[in-house]
Amino acid sequence: MLVWDPEFENLVHILPILAKTTGGYAAIADLNGSLAMALDCNGKAVSELEGDILELARKAGELGYSQIGAPKSCEGANAWALPIGKYVLISSNAERVKREHHLKESLLRALPMIAQVAGGEAVLFNGAGERIISFNSDGTERKQYKGKVSGPAKIAIEKQEPVVGKSFSINGATAVRIPMTKEFGFGFNNQDITRQQQVLYEEIKRLQHTNYTFDDIIGGSQELMKIKSMAKFVANGVSTILISGETGTGKELFAQSIHNASERYKKPFVALNCGALPGSLIESNLFGYEEGAFTGAKKGGSPGAFEQANNGTIFLDEISEMEIGLQTKLLRVLQEREVVRIGGFKPIKVNVRVISSTNKDLNTLIANGKFRQDLFYRLNVVQIKVPALRERSSDVELLSRYFLQRYNTLLGKYIEEIDLETLKILQQHTWPGNVRELQNCIESAMNMVEQEEFRLMPKHLPMYLRHSPKNVKESVVVEIGSSGVNLKEALAETEKAIIRKALEMARYKRTKAAGLLGISTPTLWRKMTEYGLDKE
Repeated sequence: MLVWDPEFENLVHILPILAKTTGGYAAIADLNGSLAMALDCNGKAVSELEGDILELARKAGELGYSQIGAPKSCEGANAWALPIGKYVLISSNAERVKREHHLKESLLRALPMIAQVAGGEAVLFNGAGERIISFNSDGTERKQYKGKVSGPAKIAIEKQEPVVGKSFSINGATAVRIPMTKEFGFGFNNQDITRQQQVLYEEIKRLQHTNYTFDDIIGGSQELMKIKSMAKFVANGVSTILISGETGTGKELFAQSIHNASERYKKPFVALNCGALPGSLIESNLFGYEEGAFTGAKKGGSPGAFEQANNGTIFLDEISEMEIGLQTKLLRVLQEREVVRIGGFKPIKVNVRVISSTNKDLNTLIANGKFRQDLFYRLNVVQIKVPALRERSSDVELLSRYFLQRYNTLLGKYIEEIDLETLKILQQHTWPGNVRELQNCIESAMNMVEQEEFRLMPKHLPMYLRHSPKNVKESVVVEIGSSGVNLKEALAETEKAIIRKALEMARYKRTKAAGLLGISTPTLWRKMTEYGLDKE
């Protein structure tokens, strides 16, 4: 039993200060290593310490000089023992190290959520700035730069303060590095929004130079010739034009052709896809912004698409996807012929012709409160409705031969003609994807042609075309006549072929395929299982 004395009392006064300074345990033991008193970093009494720490105290008391060691029970912790008179003063940072371990594990679990909230990558790095692990905003681990050292992260650890700068992993993104201890920290960047901005920028740059004229719109059908004639007639005007039509009909070709046939053909043609990016990005790229308008805004600000297209044409693709709040601002620009940058107050006059496109019925959207009627009237001064390919089926052969020659050159093939049976299959298809689907179909078929072949045959076509419902129907009729297949089996074969075709058209995305078939996803899955299509 230890006797209370002045020497012990002096050490007791030191104990809470020592514990708080080290952020761990501080204790007094006798020269045999028996614990007399112990406090944690909050000044609370601790009844017992780890055995290896007290063993360190016993050794110091026995040898008569200080001892330093590492407790086996806590990786990364340190302890020391100093004999002072009849006692041994002990200190260990094990408590602090355990807290840091817990903090690190908690941060590691939270990293995917941090990435999601930040809209980018979230990274855990060590004391040397080396990347330990990182996650993308979709929760997937990013292994590309694992083990690489980030200079700013290393500085953040050394200075023990956050460092904001360029992202290590993606050009143009901003990253924040936050030290948690001397041993580790975490960082995050805004790579998602940066990538979206880069995609939008590249799209704008790509479409600022128009490549297409009316000569590039292939077809000789009466329906198409009538629309081309109308588009040529209004090309030199100043009125806004609304181009409507299904996906893949060539609305962008018409927009570029109108621009190139107008007096503005030497001026900019700027295109924006209103459905490709969030409204906030569309707004800043449409109207521009002033310096300091928002975090990440460029020094000096940036002109928007309307300013870039001044004296030229602006093409607003998928206008039906524009957010309702942004529609109000667009309406004001069309009425006043001036824009105000985000964060600015000065109106900027613009002379721009507006061409927009939609693959949806805007009247239905207006009825549902998703599109402004007054904006519709502003955009729909001249309406051009591009016919679907099924409405001009006579153009299928002409387009097929055009794409045939095009891919002969691109793929180094020498196909001289299209087999009659192949043409029959192409002409019987309804082409829900329109000209774009036909183009992809011919490209796919051309890739299947051997070097010694000179004719495009049915076997070269994608499987969903060869197994179309009409072809299946004909084969079933033959089979009924020859082998007496009953009606139930014939209908089942037809249904199986239709489901297979829908799956191929939807690239095996069941929800989309179910939509094409007009049935629920569970019903589609049940039928796929019934016909064995789930194993294909």
